[in-house]
Amino acid sequence: MKSKKTQYMTSMALFLAIEIILVVTPLGYIPIGPLNATTMHIPVIIAGIVLGKKGAELGFVFGLTSLIKATIQPGITSFCFSPFVTIGTMSGNYNSLLIAFVPRILLGYLAGFVFEIMKKNNRENLGVVVGALTGAITNTVLVLSGIYIFFGEAYASAVGVQYSTLVTVLLGVVSTNGILEAILGAIVSLAIYKALKPILKS
Repeated sequence: MKSKKTQYMTSMALFLAIEIILVVTPLGYIPIGPLNATTMHIPVIIAGIVLGKKGAELGFVFGLTSLIKATIQPGITSFCFSPFVTIGTMSGNYNSLLIAFVPRILLGYLAGFVFEIMKKNNRENLGVVVGALTGAITNTVLVLSGIYIFFGEAYASAVGVQYSTLVTVLLGVVSTNGILEAILGAIVSLAIYKALKPILKS
């Protein structure tokens, strides 16, 4: 029991260190238009695979970094992720916290949940890929859905599009950035899992 707890704490410390490195360097959030493409989801996916549904805890850290970054380095749409940001007449509120945290927590949880189910059926590698894709796409869809539901008109105004076309714009983000992030997460997670597999078994 003590060994498992030590292994868990060591693994979590490693993943936390990786998340911190990503968030303090340009590697974590890559500006593309009004939104940021991210690699922050990859350690969360791997944590879900290695630690099971407890990957949700690292997802919380991902959400916290989103909140902090939006607050201390605000962009034109940062009010969607931080209740402490006001851009012109547009301000964040408690819904910003839902967008920042809930999708990222589910990212880690679902990656671990799906992997655990498929591992029981002796489909570990496929479980890594499906878990990564499920978690990453869920994260993207919930973030963009939250933006539309809670800040639709303000977001449309901030990025300079008509509110009537916002759904199309957001769907475009899902089909480009979202899918690319999900595929990248699946490929990298599978490669890292294969590298870690001998260590995990021992």
